[in-house]
Amino acid sequence: MFKKIWFQLHWFIGITAGTLLMTIGVTGAILAFREEIMDALSPGVMHVQVRQQATLTPQQLLDKLRAVEPARRVTTLTLTAEPGASARVVFAPPPGVRRGEARYADPYTGALLPPVTGAEFFEFIERFHRWLLLPTEIGKIVLGTLALALLVLALSGLYLRWPRRPLSLRAWLRLDFQLQGRSFLWNLHSVIGTWSLVMYVLFSITGAYWALDWFKDGVNTLAGESRRPAMQRGEGKKKTAAEDATALELTQAWNSFLAKAPDYRSAQLRLPEQGSQPVQIFFLDHAAPHERARSRMVVLPQSGEIRQLERYEDKSDGGKLIAAIYPLHMGTYFGLPGRIIMAIASLMMPLFGITGWMLYLDRRRKKAALRAERASLDGTSPAPEGEPVLVAYASQTGQAERIALHTAAGLRRSGIAVQLQSLAQSTPESLRHHRRILFIASTFGEGDAPDSARGFEKRLRQAAGQSLAHVQYAILALGDRHYAQFCGFGHTLDHGLRQCGAKPLFPLVEVDRMAGVALRKWETELAAHGLQASVSELLPTTAPAWQQWKLTRRVLMNPGSQGAPLYHVEMQPQDGSLPDWQAGALVEIQPRHAPDRIALLLQRLQLDGSALVRHQGQQTTLAEALAGSVLPPHPAREAQALADQLQPLAARSYSVASVPQDGAVHLLVRQVQHEDGLGLASGWLTEFAPIDTAIELRLVENAGFAPVAAGTPAIFIGNGSGLAGLRGHLRARIQPGETQSRNWLLFGERNERYDFLYADEWLDWLEHGHLARLDLAFSRDQNERLYVQDRLREAGPELRQWLDQGAVLYVCGSLEGMAAGVDAVLTDLLGEAGLHALIEQNRYRRDVY
Repeated sequence: MFKKIWFQLHWFIGITAGTLLMTIGVTGAILAFREEIMDALSPGVMHVQVRQQATLTPQQLLDKLRAVEPARRVTTLTLTAEPGASARVVFAPPPGVRRGEARYADPYTGALLPPVTGAEFFEFIERFHRWLLLPTEIGKIVLGTLALALLVLALSGLYLRWPRRPLSLRAWLRLDFQLQGRSFLWNLHSVIGTWSLVMYVLFSITGAYWALDWFKDGVNTLAGESRRPAMQRGEGKKKTAAEDATALELTQAWNSFLAKAPDYRSAQLRLPEQGSQPVQIFFLDHAAPHERARSRMVVLPQSGEIRQLERYEDKSDGGKLIAAIYPLHMGTYFGLPGRIIMAIASLMMPLFGITGWMLYLDRRRKKAALRAERASLDGTSPAPEGEPVLVAYASQTGQAERIALHTAAGLRRSGIAVQLQSLAQSTPESLRHHRRILFIASTFGEGDAPDSARGFEKRLRQAAGQSLAHVQYAILALGDRHYAQFCGFGHTLDHGLRQCGAKPLFPLVEVDRMAGVALRKWETELAAHGLQASVSELLPTTAPAWQQWKLTRRVLMNPGSQGAPLYHVEMQPQDGSLPDWQAGALVEIQPRHAPDRIALLLQRLQLDGSALVRHQGQQTTLAEALAGSVLPPHPAREAQALADQLQPLAARSYSVASVPQDGAVHLLVRQVQHEDGLGLASGWLTEFAPIDTAIELRLVENAGFAPVAAGTPAIFIGNGSGLAGLRGHLRARIQPGETQSRNWLLFGERNERYDFLYADEWLDWLEHGHLARLDLAFSRDQNERLYVQDRLREAGPELRQWLDQGAVLYVCGSLEGMAAGVDAVLTDLLGEAGLHALIEQNRYRRDVY
C-alpha cells in the first residue's frame, strides 16, 4: 500500500511538473558553458592578445573609463590575474532599471571593448531558468516548488526501483539495449535515473535554497550562518558636503589589498558612490577550491586602512558549505568533469519526461483494455456450478492479467466454474480452499515479483512447511530472455508451492515476450488435464513462409532533395501468383550484404566464396551463406567453421504502398546512411540488388493498422516514407466500385519541388473528388519551419467535425518528431480524455518507426 501511494505520487508529479522540469534542465545545460560560448562568439572581447607590458591598475582603469564615459558611474570592477583576460566593468543602472550594463575593458589600455555577442540571449535563458520569465517573487516560489518536486521524484524513483539484490551493480546500473517495448522504456528510465540521482538531488536542494527564503533560512540556521545584511549606500557616519564631493581614489586601497593577497586569482571591487566610503573587495586566492570560495576585504580608499578582512579559510564548516552551494549546482565544485556531468544530467531531463509519459500512456491503454476484457468476462454466461478453478495472476503491466482473463473466459465457456483473483489479494491460507489453481505470473526486472505480488511472495516464503498437499497447480511464467533471471518470479513461485507440498499438473511453462509457441503449449497442457481454455486471441498470427519475389522496378522519387534518397520499389512473386493482402499490411524483407563487402571479407580471410558449406541444414556456397548472415566480429579462417558461426540477418519491415489490384507489391524505401555505408535492407533494395534479382519476402498482417468499414471517414497523416502505408489505404478506398470519398490526407516533407511524392496521383484524386481534402507541409519552403502537425492544428475545427462524424485517424511515419507532434496536437485539441477515447474506440491507428 505504501509503495502504491509513492507510485501514484511519482507519476502525478512527473506528468504535472515534468514538462517544466524538462525545460529547466535544458536551459540549465545551456547556461553551464555560458562564459566559454560567449568568449568563442566574441573573439577579442573577453580575452585580448597577451602583451609584454604591465596591466593597468584599478585606478588607471577607472580614469580611462571616466574619460570615455564621463556621465556613467562604475559600480563594479573585476580583475583577473590570467594573462590577456579583460577587466569586467558594470555601470550604474539608469533610473528605473534594475541592473546596470556589463562591459569588458582592455586590461592594457583601458579601452572599452564591444558588447559581448550572445549576452542578451543568455540573460533571457537565465531569467527563464531562474524565474520562468515570471515576476521575480512569483517565479522564485514556482521554481522552488519545482525544485522540491524534482527532489521528491528523485527519491521516490529510487524507492520504487530498489532492487531485491541491492548489492548487484548490474541491477542498478546496466542499460540493456536488447530489451523491447515497455521493458526497454522502464530500463532506460530507471537506470539513467539512478546514474543521475546524485546530480538531481544536488540540483533540487541548491535550487530550492535560492528560490525559497524559508528554505534558505533553514539551511543557514543548520549551517550556523545568518545572512549578513549588505552594506547600504551612505552606511556609517553622516557625511559632510565636502566629504561627499571627494573623488574616489583606489591606489591606496589596491596597494593594501596587494599586500594581503599578492597571489590573487581574481578580485571584484565594489565601488561606493562617494570617495570617502569604504571599498569592498571580494577575491579568490590561487588555492581557492571553487569560484565561490571568496574572501572579503573592506578598505578605506583615502588611507588604505583595512577595516575588515574575512578570509575563506577562516570560515566555519557551515560557512564553507553555504559558499559551495552555487559550485555544487553548476558542477564547478568538481572542476571541468563536474560541469560536463551536471550539463549531461540536465540534458537528460527530457528523456525522463518522454519515457515517463510513454510508460504512463502505455499503462493507461492496457488498463482500458483490461476493463473491456473484464466487462466481456462478466458478460459471459452464468458461472457453472461445482468446485471452481482458481485463476491467480501477478501482473506488472497488465499482460499477465490479460492472459488470466482469457484463460478464465475460456474455462467458463467450456463449462468449468472459475474464480479470478490477483495474487495481491491472495495468501497461502486462501490457496488451501482450492483444489486446482492456475497461476499466470510476470517477472519484473531482474527476477523480481511484480509490485502487486511482493507481499504474497513474502507470505509464501514464511509459509514454507505448511501443507498444500491437496492442491494441484500449473504456472505460466512470463518473462524476457534478455534478463539474466528469465521468468525468475515464476520459478520462485513454483519452488515455494512445492515446498508447501502442492503438486504441479505439468512442468512450468516459460513464455519469452508473448511467444506463440509457449502460449499454445499452455493451451495444450491445460486441455490434456480437462481444462479447455483458449488464449489464441492473444497470440500473434502465425508468420507466413518466406517466398521468392522478383525486383521488377526501382525509381528515385526525390532527385535533388535535401533529404536522403527515397525510392519507389516494385516486386512480383517469381511463381506468378500474386497473394491477397489488406491495406495497411507490412512486408518483411530478408536483407543481404553488398557483394563487395562479402568479397572484401573473403579476400581478407583468404577463403574461396564458391566453397560449398553446410548452413542452416542446407548446402550452399560460403559467399551465399555470408551474404544473408550477421558477419561475426572474429570470423574463423576455415570455410565450414566460419559457416557454423553465422546467424541469419534480422528481417526488416516495410509498409505496403499498393493493393493486389496493382499487380505488384509497392514499397517506398528511404536510403539509410551509416558510417560504414548504406543500411543493410535499404542498401540492398535501392542500390545493390540488380533488377530481376530474387528477394526473400513475406506479407505480414498488420491488425493495428487495418482498414475500417466501408463508408467510414478516414484521416491519413504521414511524412516521408510513411506515405507508403497511407497510399495503400487510399488506393484500396479508391478502387473502381469501392470508391469512398471521405478521405483527408495530410502529408509533410522538405521541399515541394523535390519531395512532393506521387503528386500527380494525389492531385488527380483531389480533382475527381476521391480526396475530400489535401493538406501539405513542406518544411523548408519558407523561413519558418512548417510541419504536418502544424497543418493539423490549423485545421482543428474541421478535424473535430470529422471525428464527430466517426472518422478514424491513421498516422504513418517517423515516431520522433511527426508522430509525437501529432500526438501533442491531438492532446491540445481534444484533451487527454478525448485522445484516450479515440484510442479505446480503436479510431487512432498508428504505424510509426
